[in-house]
Amino acid sequence: MNRRKLLALALVLSAPMAPAHAQAVADFYKGRTMELLIGYTTGGGYDTYGRLVSRHLGGFIPGKPNFVVRNLPGGGGRVLMGQMMNVTPKDGSVVATADQSLPLAQAMRDPGILFDAKALIWIGNPAADNNTVATWHTTGVTNMDEARKKEVVVGSTGPNTSSQIPYAMNATLGTKFKVVSGYPGGNEINMSMENGETGARGSSPWSTWKATKPDWVRDKKIHIIAQVGLTRAPDLPDVPLITDLATNEDDRAALRLLSAPATVGRPYFTTPGVPTDRVKALRDAFSAMVKDEAFLEDAKKLGLDINPVSGEELQKIVADIVDTPARVADRLNQIIAAPDGAK
Repeated sequence: MNRRKLLALALVLSAPMAPAHAQAVADFYKGRTMELLIGYTTGGGYDTYGRLVSRHLGGFIPGKPNFVVRNLPGGGGRVLMGQMMNVTPKDGSVVATADQSLPLAQAMRDPGILFDAKALIWIGNPAADNNTVATWHTTGVTNMDEARKKEVVVGSTGPNTSSQIPYAMNATLGTKFKVVSGYPGGNEINMSMENGETGARGSSPWSTWKATKPDWVRDKKIHIIAQVGLTRAPDLPDVPLITDLATNEDDRAALRLLSAPATVGRPYFTTPGVPTDRVKALRDAFSAMVKDEAFLEDAKKLGLDINPVSGEELQKIVADIVDTPARVADRLNQIIAAPDGAK
C-alpha cells in the first residue's frame, strides 16, 4: 500500500474518534447535577468565587450539567480533601475548591495531610492573587514597624496560611502576633475583628478584601501592612512583600516558598482517576468560562478580580510546590511552628 493510501486510511479511521469521545463526555454530563464543594463556610472569599464558578461552569461542559454548591468546612480544607480522596466518586462529577496552602503543607510533611495533592486533577484557578496581612483600625497598628512593637491577636482557621504567615513573620521579621485558631472561615474572622475578639487577619487575598469588604478598604477600617506573593500587587505599590523584609537568604527562600501558594489562588480540582476525556472537557470548560463576557460581567458586579491560571499550569505549580527541596521546607517548618501554649 503506497503512502497516499496509508494516509487516507489513517484519516478515515481517526475521523470518528474525536466526535465519539466528545459525545461520550456529553452523554455522561447531560441531565446531571454536579456538586461543587467549598472547603469553607459561606460568605468568605472561597465561597464567593465558588458560587460564581457554579453559576457559569456548567454551560461550557459538554452536556451542560447543572451545579449545586455544598460547603464542607473543617481543618483548613482537610475535611474536604478527605472527602475528595476517599468518598467522592472518581468520575468527574464533583469539583471542589479548598485552601491554596494545602500543597505547601504537604511539601512540609504536615502529619495532618492524608492525601497527595499531585494526584488530584487540577482544573484551573480564576484568580492568582497576593495574600495580605490586615490589621483592624482600632489596634493602632498601621504598618510593620508598629506590628513589631505591639501585640495583636490574629484570627485563624487552622494550620494554613491564616496561621502560617503570622507565625513566620514573628520568627523572621520580629512582629508580635498572637494567633488564635479555630474559626470556621474568613467571614467569622472578620466578625471577630468587628466585635473586638481579634485585631488582625493573617491571610486574605487582596481581591477578596476589595470584593467582600470594599467599605473597609475605602474607609480604612483595615490596614494592609504586608503582602505575600512573588511580586507586589499593582495597586499596593507601597506595601512590602514579606520576602522584601527578610534579613538573610535562608529566611528569604523559606518566605518565598510560603508565598508560592498565591499563584494557586482559588483553585478548582477534581478527584484522581477521572477519565482523560472528562479531564480535558473540564479544563477546556474552565478556560472558556474565564474568558466569557457574561462570566466576567458577573465577576465585575461582585467586585472579583479575574487573573486566571489554566488547569495544566496549576497542575505543574502544585507539583513544583510539593517537590520543594527538603532544606527549604525544613526551614519554613521551623519558622511557622506554633509556639508552646499557642491556641
